[in-house]
This record gives sequence, C-alpha cells and structure tokens, in this order.
Amino acid sequence: MLVALILFIAVLTALLYYRVSLLAGSVLLLLTVFVLALFAGGMWWLFWPLLAGAVVLNYTPLRQQWLSRPVYGLLQKAMPPMSDTEREALEAGTTWWEKDLFSGRPDWRRFQAIDPPQLSEAEQSFLDNEVETLCGMIDEWEVYQQQDLNEATWTYLKEQGFFGLIIPEEYGGRAFSPYAQSRVMSKIASRSITGAVTAMVPNSLGPGELLMKYGTDEQKQRWLPGLAKGEEIPCFGLTGPEVGSDAGAIPDTGVVCRGTFKGEEVIGLRLNFRKRWITLAPIATVVGLAFKLRDPEGLMGDPEKEDYGITCALLPADTEGVQIGTRHNPGTPFMNGPIIGRDVFIPLDWIIGGPEMAGRGWRMLIECLGVGRGISLPSLATASGEMNYLTVGAYARIRRQFNLEVGKFEGVQEATADIAATAVTLEAMRELVTRGLQDGAPSVVTAMAKYHATELMRTSVNHGMDVVSGRAIQLGPRNFMAFAYRGVPVAITVEGANILTRSLMIFGQGALRCHPYLFDEMQTLQASDSEAGLRAFDELLLSHLGHVFSNITRLKLFGFSGSRFSPVPEGCDDFSRRWYQHINHMSAALAVCADVALGVLGGALKRREMLSARLGDVHSQLFIACSLLKFREHEAPSEALDLHIDVALAQALFKAQTALLGFLENFPVRALGCAFRLACFPLGRIHKGPSDEQLRRLGDMIMEPNPVRSLLAGRIYLPQDADDAVGRVERTYQTLLQVDGPFQRFQRAWRKGKVAGEDLDSALADAVAEEVISEEAAAGIRQYDALRFDCLLTDDFESL
Repeated sequence: MLVALILFIAVLTALLYYRVSLLAGSVLLLLTVFVLALFAGGMWWLFWPLLAGAVVLNYTPLRQQWLSRPVYGLLQKAMPPMSDTEREALEAGTTWWEKDLFSGRPDWRRFQAIDPPQLSEAEQSFLDNEVETLCGMIDEWEVYQQQDLNEATWTYLKEQGFFGLIIPEEYGGRAFSPYAQSRVMSKIASRSITGAVTAMVPNSLGPGELLMKYGTDEQKQRWLPGLAKGEEIPCFGLTGPEVGSDAGAIPDTGVVCRGTFKGEEVIGLRLNFRKRWITLAPIATVVGLAFKLRDPEGLMGDPEKEDYGITCALLPADTEGVQIGTRHNPGTPFMNGPIIGRDVFIPLDWIIGGPEMAGRGWRMLIECLGVGRGISLPSLATASGEMNYLTVGAYARIRRQFNLEVGKFEGVQEATADIAATAVTLEAMRELVTRGLQDGAPSVVTAMAKYHATELMRTSVNHGMDVVSGRAIQLGPRNFMAFAYRGVPVAITVEGANILTRSLMIFGQGALRCHPYLFDEMQTLQASDSEAGLRAFDELLLSHLGHVFSNITRLKLFGFSGSRFSPVPEGCDDFSRRWYQHINHMSAALAVCADVALGVLGGALKRREMLSARLGDVHSQLFIACSLLKFREHEAPSEALDLHIDVALAQALFKAQTALLGFLENFPVRALGCAFRLACFPLGRIHKGPSDEQLRRLGDMIMEPNPVRSLLAGRIYLPQDADDAVGRVERTYQTLLQVDGPFQRFQRAWRKGKVAGEDLDSALADAVAEEVISEEAAAGIRQYDALRFDCLLTDDFESL
C-alpha cells in the first residue's frame, strides 16, 4: 500500500509538473490508480472519488454548474468594477520577458533568442563625435553658476539634432533605437545632469513621441521637422499643484464651445489650466497639454456624451492666454517652470490625433510615459553608477590614511564593492530594458527600470559620498560628486514618484498584465452577457487552476531539490547554470504567492501596498538577475566580469528572497503564510548574499585596472584634463598606476625604517641612495605626489 501511494504521488506530480491536459491527465491518473488497486486493494478507496471528480471536471455542464458558476458569482460580488481609465492603463503597452518570470515557468529558449541591443554605424558615430564634442563644451560648475547652459551649447544641441533622436529621418530626425538614445543620454549625463535632462525631454514625452504615435499627418508635417532641427523647443504640461502621480485627477479643463480663431467662428476648446514642474517650460515654443475634456452642448456630434475624459493637445507657446517664462529651482539648473492658461481658445484639430482622439489621452500618456521611464531616468542612473565606479574607485586608491589606501579598509570595501556591483547591474539592466523597448512598450519592465535604476543610483551616490567624504561635500569646480548627489531627488520623484511606482505600478499593473489568466478573467466578470461571460470564465478558470497546481508542484520539487534538475538555457556554463535554476525556483515561488494573495485578498490587495510592493520587488529582482546573465553572455569573458556578476546576482536573489519572506511573514492569514513559507523554503533560506571574501576582492578590484573598468569607461565621457573635476582624479590615478611598483617599494621601505627622511623629498633621496628605487622612479613619484595633493584639495572662495 505504501509503495502504491508513493507511485500514485509520483505520477500525479509528473502530470502536474508537465501540465498535461485535463482529459489526458484524468485518464492517465485513473489508469494508474486502477492498476495499483489490482495489487493493493486499499487503493480502490481513491479510485472512485477520483473518477467522480474527473467526470465533473471534464463534463462541461457539470463543471459549470458545480464549480465555475458559484465561483463566477462570488467573484462578481467581490471584485470592484474596473473604470475606463484603469482599463486603458492596463491595456496600454505590451508585455515581454517579465511575463515569463511571473508565470513561474520561464521559457529559457525564448530568453536565449533575445539578442543584445547593438548600435548602428550612425549611432556609434554620433556617440564618438557629436556627443563627445558636446560633453567637451559643457562645464557643469559654470552651468551651476549661470543657472543655464551657455549659448554655444544650446546652439550645438539644436543644430546637431539632439532634440530629434526619436523622430523619423523623413522629418529630419535621426530615428535612433531605444538603446542608442539611452547611450547618448547617459554619456551626456556623465558630464552634465543639466545637459542630459535638456536633451532627453524632447526625446521622451516631449511631445514628439505623442505626435509620432498618434498625430495626424498634418500635425506631423507641421511640428516634427521643427522639433527635429531644434527650431521648436517643446514641453509637456501634465503635473500641477493638485495632481502628480495620480494623473487621472487632472483638474485642468477643456470645454468644447464656439469661438473665434483667425477671424472666423469655429468649434474649438476653451482651456483653463495651471501646470507646475514642467521641464523646458521657461523656454518652450510649443506646449503639449493634458486636460479633461467636456462637451456640454454636444458640439462634437454625440449629444449623449458630455465627459470625454483626459485629452492631449498641442499649441504654440505664444497662444493668447498662455503664460510661461518663470522658473522653478529644482536644485539642478535645467529649465523647469510653471505654465498657466486662462480662457485659452484653440481649434479642435489641435487635439493630438485630431478630434477622434478626444478622451484617449490617458492611454497615450501611459504608453509614452512608460517609454520615458525605460530610457531617460535609467540612463541618468547608469551614468551616475558608472562614474562612481571610475571616480570613487580611483579616489579610494589615491587617498591614504594610516599609511594605507582608504579603499583597503574593509568598511570602505563594503561600500565600494556595492558601487562596483551596482554599476554592472545598471548597465546590464539598461541593455535588457532597451532591448525590450525595441520590440514594443513593456510598461511593467519600464516601471521596474525607473524605480530600481534610480534607487540603485541613490545608494551608489550615497556610498560615494561616504567614501570621498569631506572632499565630496564642498561645492566648487573640483567636486566630482556634488551634482550627481543634487540630481538624485529629481530622478527619484519625476516620471512617477518611486514610492508609488514600487507599491502600485510594478505589481498592481504587473499582476494583471503578466498573469496568464487574471486580466481576461476580470474582463469576463464585467461582460454585459453573463452567460457568455460564464462560458469564457469556465475555460479560463480551468486553465488557471491547472496553472496554480502545476506551480505548487514545481515549487515543492524545486524547494526540496534546490532546483538542481530544473531546465536552463542550452549551452550555459556551470557559472550560469545554478543562477538560472535559482531563478526557476524564485519564479515558481512568486507565481504561487501571487495567486495566493489574489485569491485570498482579491481587490483588497490594492490597498495592502506593503504586501504588493514586496511581490513587485521579487518580480523586479528576477528581471534584474536575468539582465545580468544576459549581459555576461555577450560580453568578453574575464574573471573580473564573473566576480562583478556573481556579487550582483547574489545581491539580486538575496533581495528577492528577503522580499518574499517579508510578504509571507506579514500575510494576514498567518496559517497560509507559514504553510507557503515552508513550501517555498522547506530547507531554510537559500540565498545569503555576497560573502565578505567576495566583497573584499571586489573592493580591491574597483581600485585596479580591469576589463570591467575599461568597459564602463567606454560608456561615459572621461576627460583627462587636469583642470577638470573628473579629469583631475583620472589623471592622478593613471599617473599612480605608472609609478605604482616603485611607489609601493618606497612606502614599505620608509614605513620599516629602511629609508630615512623627515619629508617626501628627503626620503626619496635616501631611497635612491640606498638603491631602493631609481632616480627616474623618484622623479615619477614626485610628479605623482604633486598631482595627488592637488587631487585632494577642495575649493575655497573669498566670499559666498
């Protein structure tokens, strides 16, 4: 009997693991129990209930009557109605690899087929020439002093097409890929946050992107050539005193009415709006606006429809009634200010896409904001992460205390190792996210990119401030960290505040968009024909239950086996194999826990933001881990790269595990939380994070020339000018590398008393006399020491 039960469980497990169809699975399971019952008579007690259950599940009328209809009715009462704006938000954009991770069954063949993004010859040339030239023109301290880019820089940005990177060539733009846009913006950002923000806004929500996707042919011909050439400077008015992350609460109005335009009476819109925090507004020549449209007189042709909802329009900045020109002060001196409009009358055909797009603005904004989240702000974060790697790593080698490089102290290494892993994580994530944007507009992926890239930036910059310390807090032309530090809050709060992005968007939108059945099930619950809705729901429910039980089975197997036998991409090496298998385990755990949360809490999960945010963190960290593995797959192999990737992966999976445990420990039904914690981690915690030894090695490596340092240096602007804040550190570091051998011998000899001298010059002279170093080496050390001392100085001013 025991053997029979074990065999039964093995067959059931195999059927669920491989997700065999209901009919085939029922037949196979019944045959198994029938055969086992011939040898172990006690199995008959199991055969008859299974037979009854199989009949009910496989015979549609019985299944609908006894299972689907009661569940359907219960959910109809429990689920809150979905508003039009919620439906549009959920339908906006596309899904991509993140859907596989949420399913609990990542298709590694599909992942393997994702090629890394590549720069075209024109894109690479633009980076090497126009972007390089632009970076050389900008002095961020000068920008800070003048609170603006200089006139020559503005002219260069316009004439060289920096505002038209996304615009098609037929309109005079450059038609760059998402990856190229990100590379361009991050290289500019490595030199100047102000320059990068100035260039990125026209290439994001701008409103160039809205015109390209939704504009009429006439609107495209009217505006895109001017935007591409920089003859028109755009801004887009979305946020205001009463509306920020909740764009659906826009109080600004547009009322359809009759008015006079160019001497003729036409049907148009009377706009009243008050916008704040609008980038480029003070100098804009064309203004995009989001507002709520009403047609109380039915002038648009539908007398029964008064409220159209959020609508987007485009108008010249000098339109009568529009007031712009004043500035906010966000701490980083890019152009940012308010836009006010009182009784502004515009023709109906100024609606982006024409009158037929009235009320479609919410979906337009969701899709275009998503692309901005995936490119603009992550590119700033990537630039900061890579600059931190190079400058803080170099400074930690140059700066000495207690006769030792500060980067050799373990407390510092804990910070610098995290800076190193973060830089690689940001670059890897940038590549996978922009590759996804190349295939569509994956809204969940871009929300992940915006939130996690900017949070990684915040942590990395704070680590850098800790390491560089007093040298980093004194403002002046020598400070290579100040402007990144001042720019962090901007990145954290714009394009959707990070708190909202994490707690609502990543899982709230992700669960419905990425779950294989949930969104379709919700659609059936609101069907006008209940019987048709029930029939559709019946099929979905059956598949959903199979999905749940299959994932629970996979989770148990992975938990007890350490997922060692789970599938991985073909041809992956031993390094990657275990990480892919860990992702399989955590993906199954995420899928099971998400279904448990949705099943138990239902619509209330939207209000339990701490719970949903933790599930979103799990999902995001799995995506980040995949980006790291994909990055390693196509970069030149090296021990340095493997160490960086290993530490970054250990961090990502540890964060995913911590988030999942936090979710289970705080699940309101405590018994379920405990049960599923045991199911997820039957042998205890798996991921410990990087070891101290790994952190020490990476803390040493960030101070040394290595392939990763060379790779990251190629992605940013790295000046060698000794009068430049960054160039001063880099030149000093490179000089140190040239004299490092003799310098270390000299330092050891001086420390041990083998060389006498009260100061550096006398000690060097004695070292030459004692043949510890050569005269040529002593001269090099003297040159380096002068640079070193100059590198450590901070600015001082006669008055402030």
